[in-house]
Amino acid sequence: MTPLQAWSAPFAARTPMDPGLLVPSAALAGIGLLLVGSATRTDPGSVLVQRQAFGVCLGLALMWLVSRSEPRVLRAYVPVVYLLGIAGLVAVLTPLGRTVNGSQAWIVLGPGLGFQPSEFAKVSTILALAGVLGGRSDAGRPGGRAVLLALALTAAPVLLIALEPDFGTALVFCAVAIGMITLSGVRMRWLAGLAALSGLGLVLMWRLSLLRPYQLRRLSVLIDPEADPLGSGYHATQARIAVGSGEVFGTGLFRGGQTAGHFVPEQHTDFIFTVAGEELGFLGAASIVALVTLLLWRGLWITASSASSYGTVLAGGVICWLAFQAFVNMGMTIGIVPITGLPLPFVSYGGSAIVAAFAAVGLLDAVNRTREAVP
Repeated sequence: MTPLQAWSAPFAARTPMDPGLLVPSAALAGIGLLLVGSATRTDPGSVLVQRQAFGVCLGLALMWLVSRSEPRVLRAYVPVVYLLGIAGLVAVLTPLGRTVNGSQAWIVLGPGLGFQPSEFAKVSTILALAGVLGGRSDAGRPGGRAVLLALALTAAPVLLIALEPDFGTALVFCAVAIGMITLSGVRMRWLAGLAALSGLGLVLMWRLSLLRPYQLRRLSVLIDPEADPLGSGYHATQARIAVGSGEVFGTGLFRGGQTAGHFVPEQHTDFIFTVAGEELGFLGAASIVALVTLLLWRGLWITASSASSYGTVLAGGVICWLAFQAFVNMGMTIGIVPITGLPLPFVSYGGSAIVAAFAAVGLLDAVNRTREAVP
């Protein structure tokens, strides 16, 4: 039986998607459509809501398709998928790439038609790391060669994304790699070495002045956002004002003054959580947190109950991605982490981001469906 036949044959026997995955992800996407509509309601001729709706529909279709795949089939195509992800990251650094907000991270195919390769590279890199770390190993653990290969597979996209530059997205890849290596059951000496290497990297970045001036200002703003409220601290200050003005019940959907006045930059993308805080209040923002938590909890259950090391590492990688990105996005909104350009999964505007996130949920469902061990 060919890989394609193995993938398509079981369609008739497939059960519906796990509601613990489908409901929270679809609900977050629906809330995101409303918030994007509110954030762009004063922009004449804006079609961002329509584009986001198209992205949601495409993402749901891809999620369903991926959820029907077999882990063996996924592993068979991992090298091709990973190389395609790297090719996209290389292409964006050529004249094909378009610079937005200081980062050359998009490839534009035509008017209103483009994509962000780094979002899809998250999926391809997770698949590649799962194939390396979840395969055969000595004594049931990945050996040194597997760990080094995993680090190399992570370093390639991280370096390419850093050249854009998009350090926030590069950090996502690092967090995912650390999480997947830990979940794979490597020996403690490898974890200790990885921790030491990470610490050394941070020290070198600081000592060699590799951080750019605006990045240093963002770190200082985290400590004292009032030091420069009209400059480097503007985003953080306005975000707190917007979230605080919503109080418990919010000003009402499409009624936020901060949102209507566009006082918060990038409020339809990176700072979409401020719109929720202002217009839906504490209860609405807490509902978003609850939906994210429900999705992550279900993903953790799938990770823990997988019958194969491949499924465990694969599902764990998806959870590390979504959890890290959601925490950083909401954390920067309320001022507990530095500002980075990371969208809130399923909620922020961005076709590439939402399609990739739904594909990741499809991977979780595929792991959940297939309980037999993968050799």
